[in-house]
Amino acid sequence: MSLALSTLLYEWRRYMAAVMALALSGLLVLAMTGVFLGIGKGFTAQIERSRADIMVLAPGARSLLGGPSGVPRRFIPLVYNHAEVTEVQALDGAGGSFQSIKNVDPTMSAADRARQGAPRAQFVQTVIIDTTPGAVTIPTDYSQDLVDALRQPYTVAIDETALRPLGVKLGDKALYNGRTVTVVAVIRGYPNMMTQNIVMSRDTLRLLGQADTGTRVGPLMVKIKDPDRVEIVTAELNAMGKGQWKAWTRQDLADANQNAMFEESILVIIIGGCVVLGVIIGVAITWQTLRGAIMANIKEFASLRALGVSMGALRRIVIELSFWVGLVGVAAAIALTWLVSLIAAANSVIISLPPVLLLIVGGGLVVIAMVSGFLSLGVLKNSQPADLLR
Repeated sequence: MSLALSTLLYEWRRYMAAVMALALSGLLVLAMTGVFLGIGKGFTAQIERSRADIMVLAPGARSLLGGPSGVPRRFIPLVYNHAEVTEVQALDGAGGSFQSIKNVDPTMSAADRARQGAPRAQFVQTVIIDTTPGAVTIPTDYSQDLVDALRQPYTVAIDETALRPLGVKLGDKALYNGRTVTVVAVIRGYPNMMTQNIVMSRDTLRLLGQADTGTRVGPLMVKIKDPDRVEIVTAELNAMGKGQWKAWTRQDLADANQNAMFEESILVIIIGGCVVLGVIIGVAITWQTLRGAIMANIKEFASLRALGVSMGALRRIVIELSFWVGLVGVAAAIALTWLVSLIAAANSVIISLPPVLLLIVGGGLVVIAMVSGFLSLGVLKNSQPADLLR
């Protein structure tokens, strides 16, 4: 075991402030970035958890969050021309006014319902599924009971985060664009931080007069025979399309959606501000803590010099010590962020922490620790062997 690591283990209290400064700096950046990524995950959860292996979008679409993604309806049979494609469904959806009519006569006028204190109508986005067994539009975490419930006409499912804003609970009736629907299921893990979502079957959407019957439809969700060949089939579909569409694997599309979140200038400013603040806090506190710890051990460093250890070797010890402090800070930052993500998940808030984010932030914290150690090297000038005689 090296001298630097031994020092950190046996005198950990002296370095705890530096470790916590790095951990809190990492927590600040990871939590803020993870929340914004989680917002994007909430927008696209219905697709990323679907049974689709491939998504077919318009050629100019860069993600589901930006640019037109719909395609002409005539593309559906064209995609079926590939021998390995087993199912193609258009991603349909709509939007409209949603109003709880709990304890209110649905035949009353809007003015009468308002006088009785009924909740005000809100705009909601509608997401659809097909209720045929194993349909490509059904998310993998939907239970069969949920699908069976949505198979009934004029029924909807709502994420638990939208119940309070919409003023409904399981079993309640509500007005959707003036038509009565029933909340038959409550789902979890599909929050929308802006507009509330409701889920219904494609048949119910058709009964409500909002099914897309035009010449253009939404993105196409494609299921293939062998998911292990998804990369090959995606390339072949793109070749078949001859530039008329762009086929994406579900993972590639998920990555593109995440990248699209960072194209929003306001998000870049917020996250950039958090990074700058985290760096300032991390460097300042870690530097001062390491400097104080080295000063406290200055006699030990003087003893090493008296034994013939060079100043260069002492500097390497400090830099190595800083490296170990950085690694411990990274571990503490990840642990704290994980705990925060559990608390957030309990309150239906998604904090997304992809491995690449952990690597980038972790590497940054180690760099901050080593920079702080470099700034503390000047203290070693006080390690004069003659001081041991005083």
